[in-house]
Amino acid sequence: MDFDEIIDRRNTHSSKWDNMEPSYGVSPNDGIAMWVADMDFKPPQCVADALKDMTDHGIYGYYGNDASYRAAICGWMSRRHGWAVDPASIFTTHGLVNGTGLCVQAFTEPGDAIVLFTPVYHAFARVIKAAGRTVTECVLANDNGHYRMDFDAYEAALTGRETMMIFCSPHNPGGRVWSQSELQQIADFCVKHDLILVSDEIHHDLVYPGQKHIPMTNAAPEISDRLVMMTAPSKTFNIAGLHTGNVIIADTTLRQKFAGTMAAMGISGNSAGLFAVEAAYTGGDDWVDALVAYLAENKRVFDAGVNAIPGLKSMNLEATYLAWVDFSGTGMPREEFTTRVQNVAKIAANHGQTFGTGGEDYLRFNLGCPRSVVTDAVARLQNAFGDLQ
Repeated sequence: MDFDEIIDRRNTHSSKWDNMEPSYGVSPNDGIAMWVADMDFKPPQCVADALKDMTDHGIYGYYGNDASYRAAICGWMSRRHGWAVDPASIFTTHGLVNGTGLCVQAFTEPGDAIVLFTPVYHAFARVIKAAGRTVTECVLANDNGHYRMDFDAYEAALTGRETMMIFCSPHNPGGRVWSQSELQQIADFCVKHDLILVSDEIHHDLVYPGQKHIPMTNAAPEISDRLVMMTAPSKTFNIAGLHTGNVIIADTTLRQKFAGTMAAMGISGNSAGLFAVEAAYTGGDDWVDALVAYLAENKRVFDAGVNAIPGLKSMNLEATYLAWVDFSGTGMPREEFTTRVQNVAKIAANHGQTFGTGGEDYLRFNLGCPRSVVTDAVARLQNAFGDLQ
């Protein structure tokens, strides 16, 4: 595993690299793509071997008899997270944005409101609004660079139309690993207000030393009758383009509703994704351990360099490879600091306002890249804001 290897992804139909110029005005010829949340690393060799076996066989038919695939998922969740998964509770979706959309369709009605803790992954609000539902924003409190929840404020924010909460654990973009007490508060809030809880735990494997991710189902088993768990190997193993995620539902009533929605939409998994997932969850442990160690050093290098720039503050990530940088200390309007990042530093980073209320002064930077790229990005940012030194 060579995470320092530079792999040229330009002109390979990479959304991250080939779409950054039309999206941000940053040319891939001299710019750095740090927006789309996939990594610039090759997946573990076991994934490549599984896909090679598939292509060597030469027939790309429908996937059947998925018992070993389900067993691989259950094995991973058990040994990595202490979570006992019933194989029958697993639904395979085309990634977790698709999984989110299916949950919205299955468990809510047009006109319902869905709770989000903002700033949060931008696709949630996009899917909710496209489905004719509305978003109730519960804004996270920023406690000296550390997000926390304010349930007194959230009580006042509810409209009475809420039927679901979509929760991001670990949090994207803030990188929080929620504690047992915080997860219990979430569970209690959902019970109090009769909300279906969809817990998106896609970043659960990318947790830094000193932190421990707790699956929501383990934190609050008493709410299994209203809980939907979502996981995927896409971030962990950098196979997002294979569009394979899992919605895991313990409760039989919720399971039947979700199965009906999937059946109505004719959704089934793709063979390449299922082969890759089984291989990754069976043979990818050492690779993930090495990846997390590498990302931790990337985070350290990035934070040290960015935090040395007056007015910039990178939130201390407890998980994920997505740095969340606060530019409010510069006193600049959003247009100015964004222009400096894109036109001077020539870095494409996600605009914070797309993550909802609370993200307006931020940009999100993807650190899932070779360390030399992170070092280059830091130098570019220090130059772009050099007048503040």
